[in-house]
Amino acid sequence: MRRRVGILLIYIIFTGIISIFAQPPQKHNWQLGTEISHIIYKEPGVMEEKGMMYGVVGSYTYHDKVMLKLEVKGSWGELDYSSPVSGVIENIPDYMVEVRGLGGYDFSVSEATILTPYIGIGYRYLNDDSSGKISSMGSYGYEREISYLYSPIGVEANADLKGGWSYGIGLEYDIFWDGTVKTHLSDVPGYLYDVENDQDIGYGGRISIGVQKKGESIDFLLALFVKYWNIKESNYVYHPVAGWVVEPKNSSTEYGVKFALKF
Repeated sequence: MRRRVGILLIYIIFTGIISIFAQPPQKHNWQLGTEISHIIYKEPGVMEEKGMMYGVVGSYTYHDKVMLKLEVKGSWGELDYSSPVSGVIENIPDYMVEVRGLGGYDFSVSEATILTPYIGIGYRYLNDDSSGKISSMGSYGYEREISYLYSPIGVEANADLKGGWSYGIGLEYDIFWDGTVKTHLSDVPGYLYDVENDQDIGYGGRISIGVQKKGESIDFLLALFVKYWNIKESNYVYHPVAGWVVEPKNSSTEYGVKFALKF
């Protein structure tokens, strides 16, 4: 039900504003840029991690009524961990890799209006490595690997302004298919074995808005974005030392800015 509501909201919002959009997209375009964001990961009542991430983003898009897009992102940073149970650990190295393939279709709503709904497949990998660190309350850190497989469903549009400027907006709902969390408990003295939990229920979403300045051969793009994930509790896995291990329900919110060259 939640997935259907999310998809419906995307189309309701765009139906109300799409009449202002214009200018069909270029047939081929590449983007290469950088991204700065702040991410907050929460397990309610258990822990929180937050900090800055710095990344490189790239994409290729083909438009000829049919739209095909490949997006790649890599980012890294250091996050601060806090928990009422195990204390504080600062400057935890994190890195993230995300790959997305999208397919859609350009609809001519009017002479000056192009609407491009899309659907696709995405993979997100996050590595959070506090191994070798000890918290303010004496707890040992360990490495965690988090993988998501999901299907983005969304819509994009662009609007022309004067003087070679344009702006665009994108809305997306992410259908969550599968998640895996590998916890390297072997990083903790005496724990010997790692565990792997499955997360099967959740959802995500993102919104972006940006401006673009057309140049002679290269266009310049500046965009703001918000990305959100809400994932339910995992299955239980037995560990011979730690006992039954579960990955709690969690959410992550990432907001930031992207600057890219388009050619």
